[in-house]
Amino acid sequence: MARFAPRGRGRRTINEINMVPFIDVMLVLLIIFMVTAPLITPSQISLPSVGQAGRQPDRFVQVIVDQGERLQVRDGAGAAEGPDVPLAQLAARVQQLQGGDAQVPVVISADKGVKYETVVAVMDRLQRAGVDRVGLSVQTTR
Repeated sequence: MARFAPRGRGRRTINEINMVPFIDVMLVLLIIFMVTAPLITPSQISLPSVGQAGRQPDRFVQVIVDQGERLQVRDGAGAAEGPDVPLAQLAARVQQLQGGDAQVPVVISADKGVKYETVVAVMDRLQRAGVDRVGLSVQTTR
């Protein structure tokens, strides 16, 4: 007995996305990234070096943070050690030594063993008081 094909449309279109080429491309990209990732060097941060500074300013205010996290503020022109200053009075003492000139730089000298957050608290207190120029003193390697 003979079979007849149905009349009308012989083939129907399939309304589906073919995922096989998409998966092939993704696997190739994955392999490329897996091979090249170890070859990429991590980015380097370029920190300023100590030797780039010019000469030291003639007039500056020095804030000293010692190992006991006590603060001393003195005129940077070679003044003798002063009394300890609490953090709450730091800004007033610095502004007094600046003599109303906000462009006089403030240099923070902290001991190597002092906590980082203590130095940041000093810098934050000075910034909130409106001191524009704050720097950190460093010891050059010999």
